[in-house]
Amino acid sequence: MKQVLYIVDVQPSFNPPGKLVEDIASLARHMPSVASVERHDESITPFERQLGWKPGPSDTSLVPADRVFIKYGYAPTREAVDYLLSLTPDRVLVCGIQADTCVLAAGFALFDAGLHPTLIPWLTVGSSLDRSGALGARLWKHHFGAVLEGPDDLGL
Repeated sequence: MKQVLYIVDVQPSFNPPGKLVEDIASLARHMPSVASVERHDESITPFERQLGWKPGPSDTSLVPADRVFIKYGYAPTREAVDYLLSLTPDRVLVCGIQADTCVLAAGFALFDAGLHPTLIPWLTVGSSLDRSGALGARLWKHHFGAVLEGPDDLGL
C-alpha cells in the first residue's frame, strides 16, 4: 500500500509534547512526508481580531518533512493538496495538532479532493477544548471512517 504522511501544524506556537514530535519524526522517516505550518496574516484569516490569538510569525515545522507548506487558517493550501494528489497514494495518514480543528479541516480537504485521509490518533492531540483528541477522532470516524487503532495498522 502506498502511503503518505501529512503532518498538521506541529510547530512551536502549539507547544506540542516532545514525545509527539519524536514519534511523528520517526514515522516520517518511513514514507513520503508533507507538513503544514500555520502562519498569521490577519487579512487572510482574522484569528487575532475574532479569537484574540495568532500563531507565531516565523514558526517552522518541528518535524522534518520532505515538503513543508505554509498555510493561513485551518485548512491545507490548494498547493499542498495538489502535491499530495501528485503522489497518488492509496491513503494519506494524518496526524498533528488540534484534532478537532486543523486536523479535521485537513481531513475534509483531502476527502473532498478524492484522497483517502486516515487518522493516526495516537500521534494527534486536540485543541484546548479537548486536549486528548478524542472529540476529533470521533468526528473523523463519523465523517471519513478511517481511524487507525494502533501502530500495527500502519502497514510498515
